[in-house]
Amino acid sequence: MKTFQYEITDPIGIHARPAGQLVKTAKAFQSKVMVEYNGKQTEATRLMSVMGMGIRHGSVVTVTVEGPDEEAAAQQLQAFFRETL
Repeated sequence: MKTFQYEITDPIGIHARPAGQLVKTAKAFQSKVMVEYNGKQTEATRLMSVMGMGIRHGSVVTVTVEGPDEEAAAQQLQAFFRETL
């Protein structure tokens, strides 16, 4: 299992477009990707759940990746967060 934290730097937070991109990135892997924020946790492949978490600018999220390709998935997701959010 791989885990990392990221502070959202996007001025709007996680809104529709980046949430859709996150779902697409997470679905590219066999591993289960979970996003946790403010006591709530959801699978990163569930668009409406991710958007419903209310993740805003300055929020710190915890991403957990578990599965057969977790190393590659965690690396790509970290890069995605840095470049997009």
